[in-house]
Amino acid sequence: MKALRWLSCSTAVLLLLVHIVPAETQNCNRGLNGIPGIPGTHGPNGRDGAKGEKGDPGEAGQPIRGQKGAPGPFGPPGRSGMKGEPGLPGPDGFSGQPGEKGRPFNPSSQQKSFFSYKRLISTPPEMDTPIIFNGAILPDLDKQLQGELLTNETTYVCSVKGVYFFSYHISARSKVCLKLEKNGETHSETCDQADGFLVTSGSAVLELEVGDTVALKVTRHNYIVEPRSTSHTFTGFLIFPTA
Repeated sequence: MKALRWLSCSTAVLLLLVHIVPAETQNCNRGLNGIPGIPGTHGPNGRDGAKGEKGDPGEAGQPIRGQKGAPGPFGPPGRSGMKGEPGLPGPDGFSGQPGEKGRPFNPSSQQKSFFSYKRLISTPPEMDTPIIFNGAILPDLDKQLQGELLTNETTYVCSVKGVYFFSYHISARSKVCLKLEKNGETHSETCDQADGFLVTSGSAVLELEVGDTVALKVTRHNYIVEPRSTSHTFTGFLIFPTA
Protein backbone atom coordinates (compact mmCIF):
# COMPACT_ATOMS: atom_id res chain seq x y z
CA MET A 1 0.00 0.00 0.00
CA LYS A 2 2.87 2.46 0.72
CA ALA A 3 4.33 1.79 -2.73
CA LEU A 4 1.00 2.59 -4.40
CA ARG A 5 0.68 5.86 -2.51
CA TRP A 6 4.20 6.84 -3.46
CA LEU A 7 3.49 6.10 -7.12
CA SER A 8 0.27 8.17 -7.04
CA CYS A 9 2.01 11.18 -5.52
CA SER A 10 4.86 10.97 -8.00
CA THR A 11 2.47 10.95 -10.94
CA ALA A 12 0.63 14.03 -9.68
CA VAL A 13 3.86 15.97 -9.24
CA LEU A 14 5.00 15.04 -12.75
CA LEU A 15 1.76 16.24 -14.33
CA LEU A 16 1.97 19.51 -12.40
CA LEU A 17 5.46 20.16 -13.71
CA VAL A 18 4.37 19.48 -17.31
CA HIS A 19 1.74 22.20 -17.09
CA ILE A 20 3.94 24.68 -15.25
CA VAL A 21 7.04 24.60 -17.49
CA PRO A 22 5.25 25.62 -20.80
CA ALA A 23 3.43 28.37 -19.00
CA GLU A 24 6.70 30.31 -18.67
CA THR A 25 7.08 30.48 -22.46
CA GLN A 26 3.50 31.34 -23.33
CA ASN A 27 2.45 34.61 -24.73
CA CYS A 28 1.41 37.20 -22.29
CA ASN A 29 -1.85 37.42 -24.08
CA ARG A 30 -2.76 33.86 -23.29
CA GLY A 31 -4.28 32.83 -19.99
CA LEU A 32 -2.68 30.49 -17.41
CA ASN A 33 -3.10 26.75 -17.60
CA GLY A 34 -5.46 25.19 -15.19
CA ILE A 35 -4.44 23.09 -12.21
CA PRO A 36 -4.01 19.35 -13.03
CA GLY A 37 -6.74 17.10 -11.89
CA ILE A 38 -6.49 14.58 -9.14
CA PRO A 39 -4.90 11.30 -10.29
CA GLY A 40 -7.24 8.40 -10.62
CA THR A 41 -7.23 5.32 -8.53
CA HIS A 42 -4.79 2.51 -9.18
CA GLY A 43 -5.86 -0.36 -11.28
CA PRO A 44 -5.93 -3.98 -10.14
CA ASN A 45 -2.70 -5.96 -9.63
CA GLY A 46 -1.34 -7.66 -12.66
CA ARG A 47 -1.12 -11.39 -13.15
CA ASP A 48 1.79 -13.40 -11.84
CA GLY A 49 4.55 -13.91 -14.31
CA ALA A 50 5.86 -17.23 -15.60
CA LYS A 51 7.85 -19.44 -13.23
CA GLY A 52 11.55 -18.70 -13.39
CA GLU A 53 14.35 -21.15 -13.99
CA LYS A 54 15.79 -23.26 -11.17
CA GLY A 55 18.60 -21.52 -9.41
CA ASP A 56 22.10 -22.84 -8.85
CA PRO A 57 22.49 -25.30 -5.97
CA GLY A 58 23.88 -23.86 -2.80
CA GLU A 59 26.95 -25.14 -0.93
CA ALA A 60 26.45 -28.48 0.80
CA GLY A 61 25.95 -27.88 4.50
CA GLN A 62 28.14 -29.94 6.86
CA PRO A 63 27.42 -30.03 10.60
CA ILE A 64 30.20 -28.65 12.71
CA ARG A 65 31.16 -31.02 15.56
CA GLY A 66 32.08 -29.31 18.76
CA GLN A 67 34.68 -30.37 21.29
CA LYS A 68 34.04 -33.35 23.59
CA GLY A 69 32.51 -32.28 26.86
CA ALA A 70 33.61 -33.35 30.34
CA PRO A 71 32.20 -36.73 31.59
CA GLY A 72 29.09 -36.47 33.69
CA PRO A 73 28.70 -37.96 37.22
CA PHE A 74 28.15 -41.71 37.65
CA GLY A 75 24.54 -42.78 37.95
CA PRO A 76 23.21 -45.16 40.64
CA PRO A 77 23.82 -48.90 40.07
CA GLY A 78 21.14 -50.66 38.08
CA ARG A 79 19.18 -53.74 39.10
CA SER A 80 20.77 -57.15 38.81
CA GLY A 81 20.17 -58.83 35.49
CA MET A 82 18.80 -62.32 34.92
CA LYS A 83 21.04 -65.30 35.61
CA GLY A 84 22.90 -66.34 32.50
CA GLU A 85 23.36 -69.81 31.09
CA PRO A 86 26.19 -71.95 32.52
CA GLY A 87 29.43 -71.41 30.68
CA LEU A 88 31.50 -74.04 28.97
CA PRO A 89 33.88 -76.06 31.18
CA GLY A 90 37.32 -74.60 31.40
CA PRO A 91 40.51 -76.40 30.44
CA ASP A 92 41.98 -79.03 32.76
CA GLY A 93 44.30 -77.68 35.41
CA PHE A 94 47.88 -78.66 35.92
CA SER A 95 48.63 -81.93 37.68
CA GLY A 96 49.45 -81.62 41.35
CA GLN A 97 52.68 -82.69 42.96
CA PRO A 98 53.04 -86.36 43.94
CA GLY A 99 51.98 -87.15 47.48
CA GLU A 100 54.12 -88.65 50.19
CA LYS A 101 54.91 -92.31 49.99
CA GLY A 102 52.65 -94.43 52.20
CA ARG A 103 53.77 -96.80 54.89
CA PRO A 104 54.50 -100.38 53.84
CA PHE A 105 51.68 -102.88 54.22
CA ASN A 106 52.18 -105.56 56.84
CA PRO A 107 49.92 -108.50 55.96
CA SER A 108 50.88 -110.51 59.01
CA SER A 109 49.63 -107.76 61.34
CA GLN A 110 46.46 -107.22 59.34
CA GLN A 111 45.52 -110.91 59.35
CA LYS A 112 45.72 -111.13 63.13
CA SER A 113 43.86 -107.87 63.86
CA PHE A 114 40.35 -109.32 63.81
CA PHE A 115 38.14 -111.94 65.47
CA SER A 116 34.64 -113.33 65.04
CA TYR A 117 33.11 -116.01 67.30
CA LYS A 118 29.75 -117.45 68.29
CA ARG A 119 28.41 -118.89 71.55
CA LEU A 120 27.87 -122.65 71.61
CA ILE A 121 27.25 -123.48 75.30
CA SER A 122 23.70 -123.57 76.71
CA THR A 123 24.52 -122.52 80.27
CA PRO A 124 23.24 -118.95 80.86
CA PRO A 125 26.02 -116.42 81.55
CA GLU A 126 26.37 -115.04 85.03
CA MET A 127 25.45 -111.45 85.82
CA ASP A 128 28.17 -108.84 85.22
CA THR A 129 30.65 -111.37 83.89
CA PRO A 130 32.01 -111.57 80.32
CA ILE A 131 29.91 -113.73 78.00
CA ILE A 132 31.65 -116.81 76.62
CA PHE A 133 32.02 -117.07 72.81
CA ASN A 134 33.65 -120.43 72.15
CA GLY A 135 32.94 -121.33 68.54
CA ALA A 136 34.61 -120.14 65.31
CA ILE A 137 32.16 -118.79 62.74
CA LEU A 138 34.29 -120.04 59.81
CA PRO A 139 35.97 -123.13 61.27
CA ASP A 140 37.12 -124.49 57.89
CA LEU A 141 39.48 -121.57 57.25
CA ASP A 142 43.20 -121.84 57.94
CA LYS A 143 44.08 -121.01 61.54
CA GLN A 144 45.92 -117.78 60.65
CA LEU A 145 42.84 -116.58 58.75
CA GLN A 146 40.44 -117.20 61.66
CA GLY A 147 41.78 -114.20 63.56
CA GLU A 148 42.96 -113.79 67.12
CA LEU A 149 41.75 -115.94 69.98
CA LEU A 150 39.72 -114.48 72.83
CA THR A 151 41.31 -114.70 76.25
CA ASN A 152 39.27 -117.20 78.31
CA GLU A 153 36.97 -117.29 75.27
CA THR A 154 35.50 -114.00 76.51
CA THR A 155 37.89 -111.06 76.13
CA TYR A 156 39.72 -109.52 73.18
CA VAL A 157 43.24 -108.25 73.96
CA CYS A 158 44.59 -105.67 71.49
CA SER A 159 47.89 -106.59 69.79
CA VAL A 160 48.04 -103.80 67.17
CA LYS A 161 47.55 -100.18 68.16
CA GLY A 162 44.76 -98.60 66.09
CA VAL A 163 41.06 -97.87 65.60
CA TYR A 164 38.71 -100.90 65.80
CA PHE A 165 35.10 -101.73 65.02
CA PHE A 166 33.13 -104.09 67.33
CA SER A 167 29.64 -105.57 66.92
CA TYR A 168 27.46 -108.14 68.74
CA HIS A 169 24.11 -109.93 68.36
CA ILE A 170 22.40 -111.60 71.34
CA SER A 171 19.06 -113.49 71.31
CA ALA A 172 16.89 -113.41 74.43
CA ARG A 173 13.39 -113.99 75.74
CA SER A 174 11.32 -111.07 77.04
CA LYS A 175 14.19 -108.72 78.05
CA VAL A 176 17.95 -108.40 78.26
CA CYS A 177 20.52 -105.75 79.21
CA LEU A 178 24.09 -105.74 77.87
CA LYS A 179 27.18 -103.54 78.14
CA LEU A 180 30.39 -103.32 76.12
CA GLU A 181 33.45 -102.71 78.28
CA LYS A 182 36.90 -101.35 77.47
CA ASN A 183 39.53 -102.11 80.09
CA GLY A 184 36.77 -103.04 82.57
CA GLU A 185 34.90 -99.72 82.16
CA THR A 186 31.51 -99.37 80.46
CA HIS A 187 31.73 -97.89 76.99
CA SER A 188 28.07 -98.46 75.90
CA GLU A 189 24.99 -100.14 77.38
CA THR A 190 21.70 -101.31 75.85
CA CYS A 191 18.43 -102.75 77.22
CA ASP A 192 15.69 -104.32 75.09
CA GLN A 193 12.38 -106.02 75.91
CA ALA A 194 9.56 -107.54 73.88
CA ASP A 195 6.64 -109.93 74.14
CA GLY A 196 8.40 -113.14 73.18
CA PHE A 197 11.85 -113.49 71.65
CA LEU A 198 14.09 -110.62 70.64
CA VAL A 199 17.53 -109.97 69.14
CA THR A 200 19.65 -107.19 70.62
CA SER A 201 22.43 -105.74 68.45
CA GLY A 202 25.07 -103.14 69.11
CA SER A 203 28.28 -101.74 67.66
CA ALA A 204 31.07 -99.36 68.59
CA VAL A 205 34.26 -97.80 67.21
CA LEU A 206 37.12 -97.80 69.74
CA GLU A 207 40.70 -96.56 69.68
CA LEU A 208 42.89 -99.12 71.39
CA GLU A 209 46.44 -99.30 72.65
CA VAL A 210 48.40 -102.54 72.73
CA GLY A 211 47.15 -104.51 75.76
CA ASP A 212 43.69 -102.87 75.97
CA THR A 213 40.80 -105.31 76.56
CA VAL A 214 37.22 -105.42 75.19
CA ALA A 215 34.45 -107.72 76.49
CA LEU A 216 30.63 -108.05 76.45
CA LYS A 217 28.68 -108.54 79.72
CA VAL A 218 25.08 -109.13 80.86
CA THR A 219 23.55 -106.71 83.43
CA ARG A 220 20.28 -106.61 85.39
CA HIS A 221 18.08 -108.78 83.10
CA ASN A 222 19.56 -112.06 81.90
CA TYR A 223 17.17 -114.09 79.75
CA ILE A 224 19.56 -115.21 77.02
CA VAL A 225 18.18 -118.26 75.24
CA GLU A 226 20.06 -121.45 74.41
CA PRO A 227 22.05 -121.35 71.18
CA ARG A 228 20.38 -124.46 69.71
CA SER A 229 17.57 -122.47 67.99
CA THR A 230 19.33 -119.14 67.66
CA SER A 231 22.82 -117.59 67.61
CA HIS A 232 24.96 -115.21 69.65
CA THR A 233 27.97 -113.56 67.96
CA PHE A 234 30.80 -111.20 68.90
CA THR A 235 33.04 -109.64 66.17
CA GLY A 236 35.84 -107.09 66.04
CA PHE A 237 38.39 -105.94 63.48
CA LEU A 238 41.05 -103.28 62.93
CA ILE A 239 39.91 -100.33 60.73
CA PHE A 240 43.39 -98.78 60.50
CA PRO A 241 46.54 -98.85 62.65
CA THR A 242 47.77 -95.72 64.42
CA ALA A 243 51.24 -96.87 65.38
